[in-house]
Amino acid sequence: MIGGSTPEALAARFTGVAHMWVADGPAQRTERARRQLLNAIAANEPATLNQVAKSVARGAPAVSRSVDTLVRSGLVERMQDPAHRRRLALRLTQAGRERLSSRTAGNANLQTKLERLANSELRAVERAIEILERGL
Repeated sequence: MIGGSTPEALAARFTGVAHMWVADGPAQRTERARRQLLNAIAANEPATLNQVAKSVARGAPAVSRSVDTLVRSGLVERMQDPAHRRRLALRLTQAGRERLSSRTAGNANLQTKLERLANSELRAVERAIEILERGL
């Protein structure tokens, strides 16, 4: 652990910050929002719409429309929650998991590179990320 962060955590933070700085167009913002929803669903599987809305800090109606798009795209499936008949549960499909793992693979590559740095260099990278995060 370097200054409170592991190379893995720094890789994830750096990728997120870099994505925010580089991806500025509507397509990139749409993809970022899609990934945010997919991550929220994955973290809460089987997720309810309200759990996902809370995770992404958006209203349930907007999230519902976005989830409809993810379902039509084959990235998410809705199913009846076995514990509550009237509630729908959201789960990632295999395609949804693959979509998320494509970014994770990039993190793993960056993590490998960060692991080669000296502790002082990792602290400098961490400080740089903190500066970039403040600028968002």
